[in-house]
Amino acid sequence: MNTPSDRKYAKTDEWVKVEENVATIGISDFAQSQLSDLVYFGTKIDQDQMVKKGDVIAELESVKSANEIYTPVSGKVIAINQSISSTPEVLNSDPYEEGWMFKIEISEPADLDDLMDSEAYQSYCDTRGH
Repeated sequence: MNTPSDRKYAKTDEWVKVEENVATIGISDFAQSQLSDLVYFGTKIDQDQMVKKGDVIAELESVKSANEIYTPVSGKVIAINQSISSTPEVLNSDPYEEGWMFKIEISEPADLDDLMDSEAYQSYCDTRGH
């Protein structure tokens, strides 16, 4: 399982990569492998919208199930990766680069304190039977 060390991870399987005051958000390799073949990505938020940590920001559907994606940080949505709406399979093939979902300008930096580093996240995934 791929868990890059330059990100933080939520228990709901989203990853966050922070550069200055901007959090790029996507789903982890563990999440995409559990979901299997992704066939749909739909946003529940708009650009320039303010979101609070824990808000539902997107929905993913796979051949197995439908799942909600939550924002691990509060702030203003400054970018949405629209290309994955037409090619959701990129979330399976490249969840950490091409498969990013949102960029959020962080308003509450303390939100990051609740996230796991890659080692803690790897251990968390191991307990769930990867």
